[in-house]
Amino acid sequence: MARRDYLNDPDAPRANSIAVAVSAFIQDEDGSILLIRRTDNDLYSIPGGQVEPGETLTQAAIRECVEETGMRVQVTNLVGIYSNPQHVIQYDDGEIRQEFSICFRATPLGGVERTSEESREVRWVAPEGLPRLPIHPSTMLRIEHALSGRPNPFYT
Repeated sequence: MARRDYLNDPDAPRANSIAVAVSAFIQDEDGSILLIRRTDNDLYSIPGGQVEPGETLTQAAIRECVEETGMRVQVTNLVGIYSNPQHVIQYDDGEIRQEFSICFRATPLGGVERTSEESREVRWVAPEGLPRLPIHPSTMLRIEHALSGRPNPFYT
């Protein structure tokens, strides 16, 4: 399913849904960040997705990492809670979702990197390589907060 993100766009369609989503900021021992290239919008992102009934937020983050990257992770901390009514995501099925995402910090435990239906590429990227990649500003905000060494999680 294709998607289009609108951020601070006065011509954006009005949201008709909200769903709980999670994402995971994962760094290896060298400081590289695990990214996927999404199949729905061709942008790079940290792994993540919607919480499913019957699972906790951290279980959802762990599941999404395995599904999208092949990597098993352990959630270790909270980067922040992101809920911006000015960020809406339009899907080709008619859903227009207001952003609501909880971003966790996680460490890799193992696995074999692989793509999925949601990821056309999985790669580790050094922080200095991020500016050369197409990354949505909402994802960059999470990455910047994770890299900043903030003493407390970010809240909107």
